[in-house]
Amino acid sequence: MNELTADVLQIHNVSRHFGENEQRLDILKDANFTMRKGEIVGLVAPSGTGKSTLLHLAGLLEKPDSGRVLVNGVDCGSLSDGDRTSIRRMEIGFVYQFHHLLPEFSATENVMMPQMIAGLSRKEAEQRAAQLLDYLRVGHRGHHRPAELSGGEQQRVAIARAVANAPLVLLADEPTGNLDPVTAHYVFDALEALVRQSGLAALIATHNHELAARMDRRVTLEEGRVVEV
Repeated sequence: MNELTADVLQIHNVSRHFGENEQRLDILKDANFTMRKGEIVGLVAPSGTGKSTLLHLAGLLEKPDSGRVLVNGVDCGSLSDGDRTSIRRMEIGFVYQFHHLLPEFSATENVMMPQMIAGLSRKEAEQRAAQLLDYLRVGHRGHHRPAELSGGEQQRVAIARAVANAPLVLLADEPTGNLDPVTAHYVFDALEALVRQSGLAALIATHNHELAARMDRRVTLEEGRVVEV
């Protein structure tokens, strides 16, 4: 793995389409996007313009039809599926609109899970989980299962899980979309503080223009290309 570069996520001339011939739908066309360490970028665009596709490509969940995706300077296009999975597991964190916490495990155990998969001992994973949950002000709820948590608490646990392995990049798809305005601001405050403290880069797709205005910069999608707002 390369030494940490300022540009931790680079998308170069990426195109992605679905279908062929008359049924072909171009989602992204020669899209370019770069994100630096410690930067929070808002992705604000109407539904159906390719936000999820861009996030999936950035998160190595999909491969582009052409172009390159680099994470920490590593061109991921030529990597094996195993190497891509390794980078996705260790370098990229995901937060979704719905928290996707495992219902049968406690908040602490949910945050421990990715760390133990990555090879940490149970004791180390539990200590880091407790630190993250405390930082996000839900440490006192660590022994509770997701169904016993409020929506804002669930999403803060999901954020803690996403950053448990200290990734370089955090990708969030409408992370406050299911929350009321007051709770949404509280969750974003926690997310912003964590990004600033850790120095990771965050790309956050949102329809909330008020929250987007608080980010370092904003981009949208126009005719398959990433455009600064």
